[in-house]
Amino acid sequence: MTCTFFGHKNITHDIEPVLNSVLVDLIENENVNLFYVGNSGVFDAMVQNKLKHLKSLYPHIKCFTVIAYMPTKQNKTETDLDTIYPDGLENTPPKFAINKRNKWMIDKSDYVVTYVKHTTGGAVKFKEFAEKEEKKVINIADME
Repeated sequence: MTCTFFGHKNITHDIEPVLNSVLVDLIENENVNLFYVGNSGVFDAMVQNKLKHLKSLYPHIKCFTVIAYMPTKQNKTETDLDTIYPDGLENTPPKFAINKRNKWMIDKSDYVVTYVKHTTGGAVKFKEFAEKEEKKVINIADME
């Protein structure tokens, strides 16, 4: 099983215990062993850090940062996880790369963990898209 993540760029670290609990439950009870996370904002960074830590406890899981832009010297991606650059993005105009990357992540996933409190923004858009695609969506903002 596979999981991906979408959340608001600016969040507080108060959600870390809930995020950790959800991740452990997915690994231990839902057989999720593959995780895809983006690289924009505080939520993604928090997820990356949690996954890095959990990988040391659950060495069978695989965790990847999915990038929307081909790395160059100017935009080198900093992450502790291995990176994936989805096929087809190399011909995508930069304006549409994040949307295409996010749809790729949802298409590949069974579970989508979100942190959505607002009614607008990219996190809301992709949470709704995941629901439309009948993915199992867990909004940790509802668990606080």
